[in-house]
Amino acid sequence: MASGIHHMLSLNAGDIIYTALPLYHTAGGIVGVGNALIHGCTIVMRKKFSASNFWKDCIKYNCTVAQYIGELCRYLLSTSPKPEDTQHRLRLMYGNGLRPQIWSQFVSRFNIPNIGEVYGSTEGNSNLANVANQVGAVGFVPLIARYFYPVQIIKCDEETGEPIRNANGYCQRCSPGETGLLVGKVNPKRAVTAFNGYADREASEKKLLRNVFRSEDIFFNSGDMVVVDILGYFYFKDRTGDTFRWRGENVATQEVEANITNVIGLKDCVVYGVDIPYVEGKAGMAAIVDPDRKVDMQHLSAGVRGSLPAYARPLFIRLMNDIPRTATFKLKKIELSREAFDIRRIKDPIYYLNKDGIYRFLSEEQFEDILQGKAGL
Repeated sequence: MASGIHHMLSLNAGDIIYTALPLYHTAGGIVGVGNALIHGCTIVMRKKFSASNFWKDCIKYNCTVAQYIGELCRYLLSTSPKPEDTQHRLRLMYGNGLRPQIWSQFVSRFNIPNIGEVYGSTEGNSNLANVANQVGAVGFVPLIARYFYPVQIIKCDEETGEPIRNANGYCQRCSPGETGLLVGKVNPKRAVTAFNGYADREASEKKLLRNVFRSEDIFFNSGDMVVVDILGYFYFKDRTGDTFRWRGENVATQEVEANITNVIGLKDCVVYGVDIPYVEGKAGMAAIVDPDRKVDMQHLSAGVRGSLPAYARPLFIRLMNDIPRTATFKLKKIELSREAFDIRRIKDPIYYLNKDGIYRFLSEEQFEDILQGKAGL
């Protein structure tokens, strides 16, 4: 894995790589430190990520390359502009999860010549890389290689994530521009495309799809929804479990999160679906980190109306002091989805999108109307 990144991104022994990612995670421990152990690169490690010290460190240690994950980039953009932003010597930043909505802004503000966006997972075999600076793309596969490269996009039910099979019981490839499920062919004889599974054998089996394009073939189910354009660039859309259905339409939470984040000034935000009594599907709800309660609801309302179709606009907004994160800065949303908009359990302020398209404080009377199916949703 480390060697693949090394050669794809043209790293060399003279590079000084800066990383603030945890070493027990694949990105920091293998893709980062691995380049020092295998190829002789120098690694500069910070014990804990600091947005205020990131560029200072890069300047101090003459770093030429730096690692990122998507949230890290957003944290850097949320800082106030300062001279150090462009006084570094970085020629490349590589990682995964740089959102298309902030990609150009990030590159422009911090003067980053090259972005190496890499797609993959610790246990998976569906690997892609965008080494051509194509904004928003997570990988590239030439058209000529589309049918024999071990990564494919298949049609699936966007709500359940289940593959859609034809009359013969086989899966169907997606056409360019058609969102589908990314899968990787399993070949036990090749380390790159093998799938060794988890300690839990049952969990391992759930990640495998059998008889995909022909009898007895096996593919790894990435669980990710992607789309490929006519040139062969792959774009990440969402996780299958992070898509919900509202008003007959599928809502991709990551796209909604990115739009809201841009409107409110790069604050932390997660979007998830919540159940409403007597209503089909799940309504959108956004939790925003705003300890000082400075989010302007009029501005947010206008921004949401201007950037999202009606079905994708969150029906509820929750302002929070903080949102729990994983070790790689991803925001946790499962418990938030369970709590939903229940003002009897939640002390945080919750706002409701009224019929005029404005977010207003959710009153007890409105809450009861929603529970009893009287809100006209």
